[in-house]
Amino acid sequence: MASNPKEQYLAHKGEIDAAVSRVLESGWYIFGEEVVGFEKEFAEYLGAAHAVGVGSGTDALQLALRACGVGPGDEVITVAHTAVATVAAIESAGATPVLVDIEADRYCIDPGQIESAVTEKTKAVVPVHLYGLPADMGAICAIAKKRNLLIIEDCAQATGARYGGKRVGSIGDAAAFSFYPTKNLGALGDGGCVATNSAEIAEKVRLLREYGWAERYISRVPGTNSRLDPIQAAVLRVKLKSLDGDNARRANIAARYNRELAGAGATVPVGREKAEHVYHLYVLSADRRDEMQAFLKTKGVGALVHYPMPVHRQPAYQGRLPGEGRLAETDAAAARVLSLPIYPELADSDVTAVIRAVREFK
Repeated sequence: MASNPKEQYLAHKGEIDAAVSRVLESGWYIFGEEVVGFEKEFAEYLGAAHAVGVGSGTDALQLALRACGVGPGDEVITVAHTAVATVAAIESAGATPVLVDIEADRYCIDPGQIESAVTEKTKAVVPVHLYGLPADMGAICAIAKKRNLLIIEDCAQATGARYGGKRVGSIGDAAAFSFYPTKNLGALGDGGCVATNSAEIAEKVRLLREYGWAERYISRVPGTNSRLDPIQAAVLRVKLKSLDGDNARRANIAARYNRELAGAGATVPVGREKAEHVYHLYVLSADRRDEMQAFLKTKGVGALVHYPMPVHRQPAYQGRLPGEGRLAETDAAAARVLSLPIYPELADSDVTAVIRAVREFK
């Protein structure tokens, strides 16, 4: 399997069980000290001024967009080679997604495609730090400054990654994080967070996540219900302490894959200057991807595809989010990418078995 949340729980079982018990015994089951504590610790980790816990990564992106003033009538530039949640969140905020192509070798948004997609309606760009690799934020920030665009980073797959020495999530106007159990920093259920250096944006997210309440039962603005659960916050506080070590282990596994799979019938991932990859996923590119995946399954290796169908080709979006002829690299990636197992608890012997199986594929 590409990830194994249960193994991560077992690796921290004592601390996690104690943290959950602490919440249960406190009698405080909505917000409270655990959420406040996690928000403070996570903001410090990111080097951001504020972190606001919410119910999921999708909610985090939607609320970040709304807090930045993005809504009906606005266009938001992003990619189709991503989890559908990216586009779903933009539409949930009332805005219109405008899809552009990705880099051929790194799978993140191609900065060269952004400026030509800007119209008088364009309000923001959402770069997705896909698979754990930061997008080219230097080029993206330059374009955003020139064209007066907001940047809302989609950091769902890249918690802990750096670009230019800064953690992703501290670079744009706001950022969205997911704590889905398979993520590098994963909860034991859904959870998310908005990070920002703007006190105004952070306060708007706090209002929006709980019905727009500035005081209980009094809605200052129309809001929703998207609260980070204190049990999940307590679990995240435990795991945050080990995140850099866990990411280092991911990088070590990836380095071994890179060395031993080069020339083995697939293309290994490409890094980026100034960027630190945290390998949420280790993604090969293979001409005979489906055959390789089937062969690996016979060898007991669970390799997955992230993602088999670009957003613009999915039934819910086909025909209304045009991409035909414009997203050639996106379509090519969807036919070639294959994710190998990678998670901190993966044993060296299992890494050896994965390498052997890939190299046996003919």
